[in-house]
Amino acid sequence: MTVTGLSQRVVVVTGAGSGIGRAAALRFGQEGAKVLAADLNGEAAKETVRQIEGEGGTAVAVIGDLSRQDVVDEVVTTAVRSLGGLDVLVNNAGIMDRMSAAADADDAEWERVLRINLTAPFMLTRAALPHMLESGQGSIVFTASEASLRGSSAGAAYTASKHGILGLTKSLAVMYREQGIRTNAIAPGGTITGIEVDIQEGAHGPEVIGSYARNIGRLSAAEEQAAAIVFLASDAASNINGVILPVDNGWSAV
Repeated sequence: MTVTGLSQRVVVVTGAGSGIGRAAALRFGQEGAKVLAADLNGEAAKETVRQIEGEGGTAVAVIGDLSRQDVVDEVVTTAVRSLGGLDVLVNNAGIMDRMSAAADADDAEWERVLRINLTAPFMLTRAALPHMLESGQGSIVFTASEASLRGSSAGAAYTASKHGILGLTKSLAVMYREQGIRTNAIAPGGTITGIEVDIQEGAHGPEVIGSYARNIGRLSAAEEQAAAIVFLASDAASNINGVILPVDNGWSAV
């Protein structure tokens, strides 16, 4: 028996095809939730669904770029029509930048990272909110980053996008707490995932950031991050709202 209160709740997880997103989707499935796995990689999203169903759970996949309104609409419509509602939204999908310092970041890098890491989760949250407001309850969890808390963890674009996630998290927490909606975020430290960083050799940003790498400490498993996400989404965290939870083996304390 679980004590999370997530059984039969409908959970949307973005970036569910790998890493933290897949680990979270699987964990929600184990808690008895009905899971919508959204990802740009169709085969990866379908594999997550297969794994959840293989454990006796219920899941569907939606494939596409979440910075497109039609894909956002498909996610929300599928959750409501196919799974019966939308109780939890996990805005996890994201990409890294090239660790570029501001003077070296071109428009393409800046715009792509902000679009995927900040604009896309905003759009999905905006689309999900009417359904949560109608039901009078909901939980939203963002995957922020150590780069939300400091300037030494990533490049200018990624750091700005994740600081934006903190502001969005806190704004949502204040704006909708009286309507029964909680919004929180985890701030992962170094985590073993499949995310790739295309670092330009000899660039200023990576050279500076590298000098702080000794503070990272032990890398976490994706499942450790997933456990924090599920906790924040669950009834066990019923009075936790507007929190940015570092899951970083103490990196944020250094």
